[in-house]
Amino acid sequence: MKLRLPRRRRSRLLASAAALAVVAGAGTLTATAAAGDSASVHREDQVLDMPGASIDTSYFTSGGGERRPAVLIGHGFGGSKDDVRAQAERLASDGYAVLTWSARGFGRSGGRIGLNDPEYEVKDVSRLIDWLATRPEVRLDAAGDPRVGVTGGSYGGAVSLLAAGHDPRVDAIAPTITYWNLADSLFPNGVFKKLWAGLFFTTGSAGGMQVGQAGQAGAQSGPGAAAAPAAPGCGRFQPELCAMYERVAVAGKPDAEARALLEQRSPSAVGDKIKVPTLVVQGQDDSLFPLDQADAMAGAIAANGAPVSVDWAAGGHDGGMRETDRVEARIKAWFDRYLKGDEGAATGPAFRVSRSGGIDSTDGEVKLRGADGDSYPGLRSGPREFALAGREQSFGNPAGGAPPALSALPGIGGQLAAFGAGLSLDFPGQNARFETEPLDTGLRITGTPTVTLKVRSTAADGSAVLFGKVYDVGPDGRQQVLPSQLVAPVRVENAGQDATVELRLPAIDHAVEAGHRLRLVVAATDLGYASPAAPATYTVSAQGPLAVPVADGVRTAATGLPAWTWGLPLAALALAAGLLGVRRTGGGRARVRAGEPQPEPALADVPLEITGLTKRYAKAQDRYAVRDLSFRVEKGQVLGLLGPNGAGKTTTLRMLMGLISPDAGEIRVFGHAVRAGAPVLSRVGAFVEGAGFLPHLTGRANLELYWQATGRPAEDSHMAEALEIAGLGDALERAVRTYSQGMRQRLAIAQAMLGMPDLLILDEPTNGLDPPQIREMRDVMIRYAAGGRTVIVSSHLLSEVEQSCTHLVVMDRGQRVAAGEVAEITGGGDTLLVTLAGPVDEVTVEKVAALEGVGSVVTAEDGLLVRLEGATAAGLIAELVRLEVPVSGVGPHRRLEDAFLTLIGGAA
Repeated sequence: MKLRLPRRRRSRLLASAAALAVVAGAGTLTATAAAGDSASVHREDQVLDMPGASIDTSYFTSGGGERRPAVLIGHGFGGSKDDVRAQAERLASDGYAVLTWSARGFGRSGGRIGLNDPEYEVKDVSRLIDWLATRPEVRLDAAGDPRVGVTGGSYGGAVSLLAAGHDPRVDAIAPTITYWNLADSLFPNGVFKKLWAGLFFTTGSAGGMQVGQAGQAGAQSGPGAAAAPAAPGCGRFQPELCAMYERVAVAGKPDAEARALLEQRSPSAVGDKIKVPTLVVQGQDDSLFPLDQADAMAGAIAANGAPVSVDWAAGGHDGGMRETDRVEARIKAWFDRYLKGDEGAATGPAFRVSRSGGIDSTDGEVKLRGADGDSYPGLRSGPREFALAGREQSFGNPAGGAPPALSALPGIGGQLAAFGAGLSLDFPGQNARFETEPLDTGLRITGTPTVTLKVRSTAADGSAVLFGKVYDVGPDGRQQVLPSQLVAPVRVENAGQDATVELRLPAIDHAVEAGHRLRLVVAATDLGYASPAAPATYTVSAQGPLAVPVADGVRTAATGLPAWTWGLPLAALALAAGLLGVRRTGGGRARVRAGEPQPEPALADVPLEITGLTKRYAKAQDRYAVRDLSFRVEKGQVLGLLGPNGAGKTTTLRMLMGLISPDAGEIRVFGHAVRAGAPVLSRVGAFVEGAGFLPHLTGRANLELYWQATGRPAEDSHMAEALEIAGLGDALERAVRTYSQGMRQRLAIAQAMLGMPDLLILDEPTNGLDPPQIREMRDVMIRYAAGGRTVIVSSHLLSEVEQSCTHLVVMDRGQRVAAGEVAEITGGGDTLLVTLAGPVDEVTVEKVAALEGVGSVVTAEDGLLVRLEGATAAGLIAELVRLEVPVSGVGPHRRLEDAFLTLIGGAA
């Protein structure tokens, strides 16, 4: 049964092979492995010939020959299909047939950019659905009607909405950070958003030049494969779009024709026809497509009777999306429910918002927490009113609109407000200010504050262009934050006499502390928008209180454990606490035990220093697992601990964690000596020799129980970040006993990262992971250390260590044989690669190894790897010639594998 709401009688849109002929010679087939699954993902690249353009596509599938739902993924403006490849591979590995494409005018596709013109870009999506209907892997609901969902960000998000409105075969959509009405986005309240519009057309022009060159180089043929020559300065935009932009940019304000052109290409034009389950994800830091765009689309689609969920994510066009993994996981769950028909899929709450949980002192990043509600509150829920102090004020619009006030800067700025360090700037004499009294209690603003203004203008046409913003002002009156760096423009007509206007301020989710004030600023200029060129004086007064929306039904998540879990053995709790090294007193502070060595202040910022570390085997006092080991690790490093089996790596890590005691030597973490239960171990996260999970609990419950055992506050766990790293999706709600080895490994790594520790220790973290998961873990380690944290990883995968680590310690037989930067060890001059013109026997190799000044010799694929211990390269060459070795070249080695083999003398 088709999983969608009742809709009008659908037209039979049968696939036509002739309409979608594959350009000769353009198809390729490759196989990759997608992150998160061991199944191989097959990618088929094809250029499809469509009216007016050749469209470059990629098709992803995995698994057997059973039919499965399909998903189309669109890319953002200025990008291409390559931007969404990783998401496509993940969805394909999860049982979807996934099709990506480069929109007209981008990537290697031909045609002109039409800003999602229904006659071109939107019909292209319908033709792609036609093509999917011909594929034997795709589930059909009727002839020519595949089970299909559409998702995408920004430009691709809009086309997902448009496709649902124009093509009744679309079954579910998940648009992200996109627009509902493009005219409202670029001309909000009659004001021209000049900076973003300029970036749009500059990107399209530059992209058009590149696309044109790519199109000439590609093997495109067939009618309409290449676009006509672009107009000067217009790139590959349709001529009517170029004319519209130039007209509005010169005039400094939109006209009715410009609005009509953009509205006709907007999802709002077909809003009454979008009747499929819709997940709306919008960024909070977004001056291009603010939250009011998501509000409009959610309201219109819900009015059609379709299921709608709204997600206000952290980030946006001003500074990038900061929750990509979480959002993609939610999109997958949405499609699992509405495409696969999985009734148990956790699609999430009707409304979710990501909130700042303060600043992480270890790396300066904003911590995020999720809050949700059983229903979407809209933008004006439960308003509270605050009186505004301030008389009627007059201020000037400067000639030429310069210098302008500053709020958001496209591409940056949005995230800075969360740090209390935004870039906002208001020039004296160009604005009016009104303030509330200090707040008696804290306030959470969720939605759009509003205020009624009386405006008078001396402009010749009697109009005024104003920019409203609300600051969160600290008790000293100087510290102020402009939430998400957002400003609300409004054009007030007929203001030659007094005009009254309701100013709808930017939609935000922001916590105001008790004792702070709210400051309303009404300015004459803003850098991102066009202001009138002629000077004028504006007079503004507040005609009532500031109404602030408060969504009391939206609650910050505080997930608890089921009551029955408290009956688990207390020993499990004690074990977890012991592993973290936490001991708590009644006052909640870590207790330093008697006899504990005093901290070293000089090492307070050093994550790890090991000095003379020694550990003998229990029953062999003359044999050492680790002997006289010394090295130091600095902040921000990813240190690889290498060595063959039995080298002492795991023993070293277990001593570092306080799990076993050394016989001699010392380990200091941030200047504190490490002992079993040392308080400093609360700053260390570790994955050593696997994790002991309770098999009958779910993955999520295991993590929650582990963190509760530490006695630390739940909000310090960074649970959401750890779960994103785990990437287990719905499996988090299953019992761990059902997990594969790879899934257990990933859950254990997430457990090690709970609390985002300053020092993270991973012993063979890639065991049980497939190549894409290994690549993902590499990226996790690099990102983790980039914020100033430190990672130590023990691994036998030399290629991964070489790509992910900044520094190395190489051990052999319990001792350190090398330490330093990866580049230093792999490119050091003490090891040479001797290439040979012919083979050499073992006797000759032994003779070379016996030469004075030679440390070791290893036979490699390209010749001999010779480690020098005193000999020179010239002396070595002379001796090789004397031994009649057929030398064809000598040079330094460059591979970690080669360096490793020479350092340990070939033992593996």
